[in-house]
Amino acid sequence: MRDSLLCRPLKWVFVCLLSVITIHGFAADEPSGMHPKAQLDYVKQQIKAKREPYVSAYKELLRKADSALLVEHHAIADFNVPGFYQKKAEHQSRSLALQTDAFSAYSCALAWQFTGKKVYADKAIYFFNNWGNINKAYSELDGSLVMSYSGSAMLIAAELMKPYKGWKAADKATFTTWVKNVFINAAHSIRYRNNNSGDWARFATVLGDTFINDIDDIKKTTEMIKADLFNKIAPDGHMVEEVKRGANGIWYAYFSLAPLTASMWVIHNITGEDLFNLEKDGASIKKAMDYLFYYNQHPEEWPWFKDPNIGKSTNPAVDFWPANLLEAMHFIYPDSRYDAYVAPHRPIVYARHDYAWTFPTLLPVKLDGYK
Repeated sequence: MRDSLLCRPLKWVFVCLLSVITIHGFAADEPSGMHPKAQLDYVKQQIKAKREPYVSAYKELLRKADSALLVEHHAIADFNVPGFYQKKAEHQSRSLALQTDAFSAYSCALAWQFTGKKVYADKAIYFFNNWGNINKAYSELDGSLVMSYSGSAMLIAAELMKPYKGWKAADKATFTTWVKNVFINAAHSIRYRNNNSGDWARFATVLGDTFINDIDDIKKTTEMIKADLFNKIAPDGHMVEEVKRGANGIWYAYFSLAPLTASMWVIHNITGEDLFNLEKDGASIKKAMDYLFYYNQHPEEWPWFKDPNIGKSTNPAVDFWPANLLEAMHFIYPDSRYDAYVAPHRPIVYARHDYAWTFPTLLPVKLDGYK
């Protein structure tokens, strides 16, 4: 039956609206945000062609995903996490609930994208369902912060799982309510901060907004990042707020740059805007990366504190910072030093407690497309 004249205008509006949504990366049948479809397709081609380091990284992903299949959920009604410096042991033990489940969901979601196996998809949905149904709040000093930097993996996983037909509409709606009422609220409560806490909250916000299709709030977060970026990065590259953190100053520089760059990547994929190459008075993300890289290699020269803690590994199988960040950025900022540093440790999987650059060897970050 032909469309009636009355229906045609409405149908045309729907088609146009769908086109706009697709342009901004929100098409329901295509992952976006942290992992655009072009990136996933590129990696599939590399795996099919048996190219390294992709094959080794893919095998490591499957090992993580297979382990995740054995994990039971740890969802709790109130994600109450005390301050790290006030109650360290309690902070760490309570954080593990979300950290374990978020990383497990992320591993399974990626494994489903690359294998198409239902067992991985259903396990990822299992974690979404339990957190969506059980978790209603976050509390105590670090509840919002840990929700932001650990829950990020849960949101990346959810975006990857959007095309899965086995994710029931009612379950997706419940999880979406959790994203709006718990996850995004937690991020919004601290995204005004001018240090790493705000950076993680902004990353969490753009991930949550990508999932619920809130382009206006993504633009708001983008403006927040641009507004204070060069208050955070000094002309010589040091992170103004992070170097104040005593022995952990180098760590906190990483802990700020990881979510900052990850937010920029999501924003680029959703809006097309390039924040990676912003510069003011000589200050830039690349300058901050170089500063972090140099002093992680030469901690004895760190001007802010004697004998600072650094990221290091004596075992190539052990994940560590800032190798994951350098691996993620080496296509954005081509630098032979970065490549030489991370090469012995590939494939890098950063499976600790903060999830921005988690599978950087497997999933390369490129601004100029995937060819």
